Amino acid sequence: MAIPVVDPPRYDAQLDAKRERIVTAFARFSPPPLEVYPSPPSHYRQRCEFRLWHEHDDLFYAMFEVDPAEPGKKRVVRLEDFPVAGRRINELMPVLLDAIRDVPLLRRKLFQVEFLTTLSGEALITLIYHRPLDDAWEVEARGLQERLGVMIIGRSRKQRLVLERDHVWERLRVDGRDVVYQQVENSFTQPNAEICRSMLSWARDVTRGSQDGDLVELYCGNGNFTVALAENFRRVLATEISRISVASARRNLEANDIVNAVVGRMSAEDFARALKGEKGGRRVTEWSLADYDFTTVLVDPPRAGLDEESCHQLSEYSRIVYISCNPESLAENLEVLTRTHEIARFALFDQFPWTPHCECGVLLERRP
Repeated sequence: MAIPVVDPPRYDAQLDAKRERIVTAFARFSPPPLEVYPSPPSHYRQRCEFRLWHEHDDLFYAMFEVDPAEPGKKRVVRLEDFPVAGRRINELMPVLLDAIRDVPLLRRKLFQVEFLTTLSGEALITLIYHRPLDDAWEVEARGLQERLGVMIIGRSRKQRLVLERDHVWERLRVDGRDVVYQQVENSFTQPNAEICRSMLSWARDVTRGSQDGDLVELYCGNGNFTVALAENFRRVLATEISRISVASARRNLEANDIVNAVVGRMSAEDFARALKGEKGGRRVTEWSLADYDFTTVLVDPPRAGLDEESCHQLSEYSRIVYISCNPESLAENLEVLTRTHEIARFALFDQFPWTPHCECGVLLERRP
């Protein structure tokens, strides 16, 4: 994949091209007018990872792209800064290099650096090595952490040394209220915080007036939507397969004083069977599924989308909120879902400017 070329004066043109592509690709479903949510044209990613390249005494951040002269090979691209990344990351990039360049204990066999930041300026830096990390490394790393005003994690094969904590706290203002999220190192979080804010506001809007019913959420991650939507429903039951994400989602419910939502660890496929009474166990019994009146389902699946069986399962709900990071798999799923439901709202979120990727939101309501 080519490294995005950020050119803010051209932002509107690239967004218009995406809008036209999505409108054309989904015209066969006769959706309502597309709602388009722009991203900041630069400095929009709150997390990034870079290879660290060593050339004799030189040290620099590197990414890779296809070599136009030899398409079968990739070339190293030196990065002095990275306009895709948030301003806090760009501030830290040169400072970190200067701090470790002449410190062998921190530099030797360091091959990758990962940044996780927030809009408020919290920063977590993960340093990844091709060697074991010892007490001497930890002493130097703690000094580095204090000098930079960040948190640091050291990683190597079968090692993970957390010097302070393994997460940051993001705070987003959504529809006049603050929501906070624990975002854990090396687990999935929404990379574009401003677009995440837009997605949460849109999802709240399309589910407003649902307090008489319950929400079931699949692939809930760290509770990103769960936290923001809970007040729109009587109760929420959310599921996720990642153990780390489930723990983080539960922490986020607690941090936001959400008392009407439960997060359970189970795959979407197993949960579908549990709803049909085909899968039991202690966890399912504790959820008391019979006490819920699920009127809405929210699904935010991986890029592959949903299989046909899962689409048929969704079709049993009156209302479907589908968040998609892949328009192609979304279109395939809509071929099934629109047999029973019609598209009531349709949105494009420019999560990844300067790339072909599009994030979409669809509200489907059961046909009369």
